[in-house]
Amino acid sequence: MTVESAKSSPQAQTISALRRALPQILAVSVKNVLLFVFGMSLGFPTILIPNLSGGDPDEKIVLGVDAISWIGSVNLLCVPLGCFLSGYVTQPFGRRRSMQFVTVPFLAAWLIFQYATEPWHVFLALCITGFSGGLLEAPTLTYLAEVTTPNLRGVLAATSSVSVIVGILAQFLLGTFLHWRSVALASSVLPIVACALLFFVPESPYWLVMKNRQTDAQKSIAWLRGWLPVDDVLIEYKEFYEQLNKNKTKRESSQGPQSEVSALAKIKENLKLFTKKNFLWPFGLVTLTFGVGHFSGMTPLQTYAVKIFATFNVPINKYYATIILGVAEALGCILSSILVHFVGKRRMNFFSLLGTGCCFFVVATYAQTINVKFLEASHLETKIGPQLEGQSWVPMIFLIGAAFFSHTGIRILPWMLIGEVYYSDIRATASGFSAAASYILGFIANKIFFSMISFLTLPGTFWFYTAVALLGVISLYYWLPETEGKTLFQITEHFSGGEQLDNKVSNFLRLRKLQKKQQALDGGGKGVENAAFDEEPAKRCEVLDVRL
Repeated sequence: MTVESAKSSPQAQTISALRRALPQILAVSVKNVLLFVFGMSLGFPTILIPNLSGGDPDEKIVLGVDAISWIGSVNLLCVPLGCFLSGYVTQPFGRRRSMQFVTVPFLAAWLIFQYATEPWHVFLALCITGFSGGLLEAPTLTYLAEVTTPNLRGVLAATSSVSVIVGILAQFLLGTFLHWRSVALASSVLPIVACALLFFVPESPYWLVMKNRQTDAQKSIAWLRGWLPVDDVLIEYKEFYEQLNKNKTKRESSQGPQSEVSALAKIKENLKLFTKKNFLWPFGLVTLTFGVGHFSGMTPLQTYAVKIFATFNVPINKYYATIILGVAEALGCILSSILVHFVGKRRMNFFSLLGTGCCFFVVATYAQTINVKFLEASHLETKIGPQLEGQSWVPMIFLIGAAFFSHTGIRILPWMLIGEVYYSDIRATASGFSAAASYILGFIANKIFFSMISFLTLPGTFWFYTAVALLGVISLYYWLPETEGKTLFQITEHFSGGEQLDNKVSNFLRLRKLQKKQQALDGGGKGVENAAFDEEPAKRCEVLDVRL
């Protein structure tokens, strides 16, 4: 959400761009610590799978092949349960307090891992981490959308995925050098740190206004605008407050009298919100991007990386190769966060899918050429090692390449969209639903991985991922609008059937050109510039990004 107005005080207009941006960066960074914790929980199964497969004679917990497949997917199965509740928890308790609440089950799960003595202890802890990750989705996604301005939202949204990937990478690193129980103990520190840091950032001003906490909302806006005195944001706050009330009144008048409506009728009215075009259209688009992201191969590759690298007998230690895989994912996310503001989400997505598809095509062709048909749990290196001598770097390079390309776009694009495409009445709950859809699809992709290999063979499975990536490029070319730099109002209007978005990227470079053109048309006159807005010349600085 943007709460920045074209009419701000003289001091608010003269502060530097860095000072305006820094509070938003800090607020999002604190939220990202919690996403880092979630990333660590997603990376932990990759450590557990080889350690609990029976290779360690000192390990008390040993699991069979079917149980191992559940290790890689049961946490993803539980995430949707948390997602469905996430929006309902976030709305009454607030974004910040909900994020602090989630740190408690995360801490409990890591301690259960540390002291686990039975297989069910491990599965219980995995379920808790999955459920906690689901509870995390709505508050983190809505908080980011509501405290950032359009010119920063795309870049800061990309840092969310970077945080998750870096958390996964951290687990790969720790798992290479430490026993899995020690990794769990070390991981238990981070939820405590995240909870403490959240006390130092403000609550979403939008949520505070909805709860009629006017003074706190003013303080939140002042903090986010560069630690300004409250008096310097009163004009902006007044416009913000009036716009929210105006939209609320408009929605209530369209729904008719509500004075004596029963609780059941209110529930039915709320459910109707999720049958309208402005929910179904963006929900379908987000679900499609999630589906393409999961079934283009990266989700099973990340989960079963150690086994896949072992199957191809890569020329370095399979755990080191997994670490490099994680580094490639992080680098892809970082590159995306840097370029998305200039290139836009559409082009980054197409670049990502084409690169991912090409990499998996090479791996599939290589596996077919050397007749590697299946993943095997034992004697892999001695059985196929001679066939791969001098060539085993090929699958390693291209599998790592697939990790890099997928994280420059398709793996992080839907998480950016979630915070943008839903209007305010349903944003928290719809974000939870979308996240739930993602993890259900991720669970399916992981759970059927071994079955796909049995039915299609390993080359066939990777060719399937290639086909999904290419079909994703075609479908999203027609259905995905460019949202980079657009206000939340413009985006939600598009999905409501109003004014349609163009596919141009709105960034500060384009804004500068528009400003120069406008100044030339005005005879060189200078007006007040507001970098938070980046719309067409006739509309720029007229629409607040709070008409959600």
